Amino acid sequence: MIIKKINSQNPDAEIINGAVEMLKNGQIIVYPTDTIYGIGCDILKQKAVQTIQKIKHRKKQKPLSIICADLKDISRWAMVSNFQYRILKKHLPGPFTFILKASKEAPKILQDPKRKTIGIRIPNHQVCLNLVKELGHPIITTSVNESGKQNYANPDKIKKDWFGKVDLILDAGEINGEPSTIVSLIDDQVEIIRQGKGELNI
Repeated sequence: MIIKKINSQNPDAEIINGAVEMLKNGQIIVYPTDTIYGIGCDILKQKAVQTIQKIKHRKKQKPLSIICADLKDISRWAMVSNFQYRILKKHLPGPFTFILKASKEAPKILQDPKRKTIGIRIPNHQVCLNLVKELGHPIITTSVNESGKQNYANPDKIKKDWFGKVDLILDAGEINGEPSTIVSLIDDQVEIIRQGKGELNI
């Protein structure tokens, strides 16, 4: 496992490039966001996605969300109505996960198997945004924890408990945050699935 200290506001390009190469090779990384630490991989590396599900003890029926680079990028992976776009534009980048209908390009492993939906994030955090922009497509985003258990705020504890489970930790110091607020926008109906960090303003 590799550990790299990284600046949240001005991340070192060499560190970002190294992390991206690892993502391209199907490896799993831990990175800071505007809410809590996330664990992720390249969304096109199915084996890596399955590994994340396994190490988190997460049911396959419970889909994983993705980080997009910008609003334009979202339209590649999800179907966005004019109503939904206005809400996304108002709240992103920010501490929200929006549930939308998945596009044909969205990998099936990331979709809710019944509803054919996908969770989308654009965090207000330069590290993960730079990762996605350099990679050229989204990465998985899910909290660093076993499914249903407490999230991690301290990177030193992540290093201790997740040693051997991940390939890289981007250490930006302690994050005293809370998970994102999850909002479903399916059929242009606004429903808060989980209240976390961030207040929805319609």
